[in-house]
Amino acid sequence: MTRPKGGLGKGLEALIPAPASPHVTEVDVDLILPNPRQPRRAVEDAALFDLAESIRQHGVLQPVVVTQAGGGAGSARIFHLIAGERRWRAAKMAGLARVPVVVKEATSQQLLEIALVENIQREDLGPLEEATAYRQLADDFGLTQEDIASRVGKSRAAVANSLRLLSLPEEVKSALSAASISEGHARALLGLASARQQVEALETVVAKGMSVRQTEELVRRLAKEPASSLSSPSPDLETEAIEERFRAALSTRVQLLRSRRGGRLVIHFYSEEELQGLYETIVRE
Repeated sequence: MTRPKGGLGKGLEALIPAPASPHVTEVDVDLILPNPRQPRRAVEDAALFDLAESIRQHGVLQPVVVTQAGGGAGSARIFHLIAGERRWRAAKMAGLARVPVVVKEATSQQLLEIALVENIQREDLGPLEEATAYRQLADDFGLTQEDIASRVGKSRAAVANSLRLLSLPEEVKSALSAASISEGHARALLGLASARQQVEALETVVAKGMSVRQTEELVRRLAKEPASSLSSPSPDLETEAIEERFRAALSTRVQLLRSRRGGRLVIHFYSEEELQGLYETIVRE
């Protein structure tokens, strides 16, 4: 399969092209703020110790990239990080007062895209952090899954599969965030119809220390069990379970509206490209 162009394939410069000779200046570390669109929730201080020690000895060898956030006449300019948060945090840890920077213009969308690409390159994001960033790009900026895939250098299927993780119940997402289960375990649990089944299977997986392959087998077995072997869920839970299956299959918001004489199934899409993708998925011509 041909690798999508842009994003990771071309590096961060593909998202904000650098001038031929970028101007490097120095800025007080306290005038730089974290990227407000940073998808990574936390940076472990322990992971920065070695970098901070290197910076104490050699300085910051590669400038961080920032965009002006505010300030102006009569007040100090404030900057938001675009790329290089680890270097900036390590420089502060090392006690540096100023760091070298390259100042660029960047939109709110680019702040998120570049932070996402940089973290994916470094493998710094957890599965849910990555999926949440994709959802932000879709919801806040109207990007399709194809658009997102192109920007981060992944396939559309990889982006769609990542987004499916957000439909998992909170108990499963918490276990994934805590590394009690892997992303492979979480994807396997998506094969179950309802949140209740997914949580019950999660408890079995964690209690028995199951591998991903064992979890997949458990899911296959549970999915084949007749409905009569389970307590009958309420109509609301039945509707929720059906909606979850549709959301997982179509990677978009789906509403099931029932009435005494039938009902409506509402499938949401946010662009013509996404409509085309839904058409191909459902019609399969």
